[in-house]
Amino acid sequence: MYPEYMVAPIREDLTSAGFEQLMTAEEVEQALSTKEGTVLVAVNSVCGCAASKARPALKMAVASSEKRPTKMITVFAGMEQDAVAKAREFMLPYPPSSPSIALFKDGELVHMIERYHIEGNELNRIVDNLQGAFEAYC
Repeated sequence: MYPEYMVAPIREDLTSAGFEQLMTAEEVEQALSTKEGTVLVAVNSVCGCAASKARPALKMAVASSEKRPTKMITVFAGMEQDAVAKAREFMLPYPPSSPSIALFKDGELVHMIERYHIEGNELNRIVDNLQGAFEAYC
């Protein structure tokens, strides 16, 4: 676990863009058990690819898309372990990775972006990937 003073600005990077920070497994269960609408889940991280690609791509895609998820949530890898573990249960069969991004529609996982799609990719390609998913499912 990291000191909270270190992760607070990293959390705020997404919460200031409209993401709700979930802190418990129960909150994640409630958010992802919904059977109506779309939920975008960002597994946030302190790593460089989260800072340089994942968070900027999420913010850009949300800000510039006509169609957007009904709800946007985030959990923080390395911090709220139970919340992250619960989110990852919903993301099966994909292996745990952080950062990662998942889109759920009517309670079903419909789109997944794993770390290897983020760290080895250009920012604009990640934005395009997210916008395509929003267009298809939101």
